[in-house]
Amino acid sequence: MTIQLRQICLVANDLDAVVDDLCSILGINNCYIDPGVAKFGLANNLMPVGRNFLEVVSPIQDNTAGGRYLERRNGDGGYMVITQIDSLAEQQRLRQRALDHGVRVAHEHSNEHWTLTQLHPGDLKAAFLELEYNSGADFEGHWDPVGGKGWEDKVKQDVTTNFVGVELQGDDPEALANLWSQCMDQPVVANTQGQPTVQMNNAVIRFVPVTDGRGPGLGGLDIAVANREHILREAKARDCYISDDLVMICGTRWYLSDA
Repeated sequence: MTIQLRQICLVANDLDAVVDDLCSILGINNCYIDPGVAKFGLANNLMPVGRNFLEVVSPIQDNTAGGRYLERRNGDGGYMVITQIDSLAEQQRLRQRALDHGVRVAHEHSNEHWTLTQLHPGDLKAAFLELEYNSGADFEGHWDPVGGKGWEDKVKQDVTTNFVGVELQGDDPEALANLWSQCMDQPVVANTQGQPTVQMNNAVIRFVPVTDGRGPGLGGLDIAVANREHILREAKARDCYISDDLVMICGTRWYLSDA
């Protein structure tokens, strides 16, 4: 079984301002706007980060899940960890594992070549986990949330190369790691800092204590960068600079590691 981190979703009050910050600081491009999210009371924008994707959603009406998430976490921040599974049988097996561990399905959709299951963030204690399967099982190309194909010429990796990690924070990091481990059927392994982690094909999920006063959630992302100087310069200009290894965009910590 292969689980690929294919997309990260953030939620923001001001979609255009956040996308402008992300594109300018990280040196990435817009590639797709999905009109289908309007049925959830949201607008969105997607950007490729390597062959994977960053999405930002923003409420366009009252009483949406995204809006409630903004209220609960006191502002912009991480929202969804979206994965691609290499077979429909495995996608369905992980769906059932989640149910067996008391995690509800928040939303599902399928057609002849695409199946997705969103697992409930309340039960997962930190964020949505989405399990997707595309019939082509293509981890480098076709991806339904960005319209399939047609985004490839928007890939820009001279500044930011790719995602390499996700930081989930909780009141009990070990228990949180065990829960996500059970749903993903991947072992918990301590990293060199002693943090519990769950490994995906292309990235790792790190589980850390809450230290920012915002409660459990998707608090940070690890990215491999090819031009740190560009990121730090633009982050300083936009008041997003924290340190030479960390910038803050959309209420999310972006940890920089050299590609």
